[in-house]
Amino acid sequence: MKIPSPIPETNFQIAYGVSAFFGALFGPLVGFLVAFVGHALNDFIGYGSPWWSWVIASGVSGLVAGLCRKKVAPAVEEGRFGKAEAVTFSIYAVVGCAVAFILIAPLGDIVIYAEPANKVFAQGAMSFVIDAVTSVVVGLILLKAYAGTKTSKGSLSKED
Repeated sequence: MKIPSPIPETNFQIAYGVSAFFGALFGPLVGFLVAFVGHALNDFIGYGSPWWSWVIASGVSGLVAGLCRKKVAPAVEEGRFGKAEAVTFSIYAVVGCAVAFILIAPLGDIVIYAEPANKVFAQGAMSFVIDAVTSVVVGLILLKAYAGTKTSKGSLSKED
């Protein structure tokens, strides 16, 4: 689902939260692949061909979010998702979006497609804001919900 933003060709999309969620649980390679393949397929189906600079940038956002795996996934797998895990996840997700959409996507547009710098940096700045918010909000909801499906260590007792 896409909700348009005030800047042309930028949208709110839950996909960034989903890729950050998978990255946090399964690591940077999975985060990269979920975002990269998902964005490439979305562009191919929606527009006829992928816009590679943004596809790569999306992959990088998932990869960076996945770097928090060692700090977040063990707690989530034990049924815990507290403030420390939420803050850690949020920092990695926001940094991933910053690197992807403030640097990689605009520079890729300039180098690969010879797009005007002012246009692509405006798109990148707007995408950073909306994708960082979406990544954090959707990712936190998914991680909290997933942790809730796990049985906490020591929560079961043996009946006599």
